Amino acid sequence: MAAANMKAVKLRIKSIQNTMQITKAMELVASSKLRRAKEKADNSKPFFETLRHTLSDIANGNSDFASPYTKENEDERWCFVVIAGDRGMAGGYNANLFKFLEQEAKGKDFSVFPIGKKCVDYVKRRNIPIVTEQYAVVADVTISDCYSISKILCSLYSDRKFGHIALCYTDFISMMSQRASNVSLLPLSDFKEDKGDSASQAARNLILYEPSSEEVFNAIVPEYLAGLLYGAICESVASELAARRTAMEAATDNAGEMIDKLSLFYNRARQASITQEITEIVAGAEGV
Repeated sequence: MAAANMKAVKLRIKSIQNTMQITKAMELVASSKLRRAKEKADNSKPFFETLRHTLSDIANGNSDFASPYTKENEDERWCFVVIAGDRGMAGGYNANLFKFLEQEAKGKDFSVFPIGKKCVDYVKRRNIPIVTEQYAVVADVTISDCYSISKILCSLYSDRKFGHIALCYTDFISMMSQRASNVSLLPLSDFKEDKGDSASQAARNLILYEPSSEEVFNAIVPEYLAGLLYGAICESVASELAARRTAMEAATDNAGEMIDKLSLFYNRARQASITQEITEIVAGAEGV
């Protein structure tokens, strides 16, 4: 019986060692990809900030400015663009994002524009209306796809299919901290809050936009939203990799602890078996 237990423990140790090799490899892969993902997220910010300042200058520099993207629609329906992961094994990365979405969408009539396989699976399980599954794999979404998505969102808003469009993603704070965030995409109501003083207002009014400031503004809006989406995707990918690295590191450490405990149990069982055999030999010798 003791030999059988020792064999089972040995097989268990071998199995955990194999699992430990996998989790360690996944940790190293996530670590190597994380640096590049964070660089992409940082490099995308200047473009987005430049577009934002341009839109703000156009909106605040014209007293008679009007754009369909800055007006609130009467429709109370919401569209949430949710950026999740394509795979699991990332701790609470996807679960925390979906909990945050449930809080934001509570009591609202809403649809979801899913980006990421896990998000598609989530909305299908809960029978939530889906705008499109065309961009379901977040790993395949490129900067050109972000432009296409932004044009779709602008079209849905101008056609009054939705009254509000928001973006839910995971913001990368640090290697150990990632936070689910919500950003309002449309309407762009925050671009006319600050008109500035009269001197700066007069200077801005000297800028002439062709064919008009409204048309230039409306042409830049899809570019601005595409920059927002691309930055959010880069942040989400970096957050997923950081969460996966942390989860795999914890799994590797737990596997090491289990191996140590099982090795100690195996050594004790082996020592007990040897002691029992010696006792039996001594007893037999005394009987002779």
